[in-house]
Amino acid sequence: MTRFEKAIQLIDQINAEDPTLETWKGKGFPKELLYSHRMTKKLGEFAPDVAEHLKIAARAQHIARWKIQRSAYPMDRTGYLTWREELKKFHAELASEILSQVGYEEEIISKVKFLIRKKQLKTDFETQILEDVVCLVFLEYYFEEFAEKHESEKIKDILKKTWNKMSDNGHKAALQLNFSPQSLRLIQEALFESND
Repeated sequence: MTRFEKAIQLIDQINAEDPTLETWKGKGFPKELLYSHRMTKKLGEFAPDVAEHLKIAARAQHIARWKIQRSAYPMDRTGYLTWREELKKFHAELASEILSQVGYEEEIISKVKFLIRKKQLKTDFETQILEDVVCLVFLEYYFEEFAEKHESEKIKDILKKTWNKMSDNGHKAALQLNFSPQSLRLIQEALFESND
């Protein structure tokens, strides 16, 4: 096995321990394992020729996410942002340990940590690709379920924020996804309002 294959295998082994199961096509999968495979698949569709470190960052994006619970932080905006920042640090450090273990040099490890922590979004080309993929995975696999649980105004607000994080290429890819008529209407309303 190459060091890349070993790193992916170790990331998957950790994510396979996720106690939360998600059903996909009639089968139960550890939630973060399924998410990581979706990230890899979407990156391959959206930007197939990226460097190895970006492929690793995509796979490790939510590594062991269940270990830092949202409920451990205040249930307000500040608590949410603190939780998200702690998660990024945690994912980056865990990925770093795996990459050291399989023999990656510090330069590549630093690049992976930089990407997972979403540094220089909108100005760093690779960070933007990763963010586009995160947003596309959300829209394709998680948006419909999210929309069912929330009021339309909250959904439109999330859609606007998601759209603003994406590049023009990300926007084009998002508009190619298959949405239900109801979701498509919400997306169009959110985007139309954001352009007012």
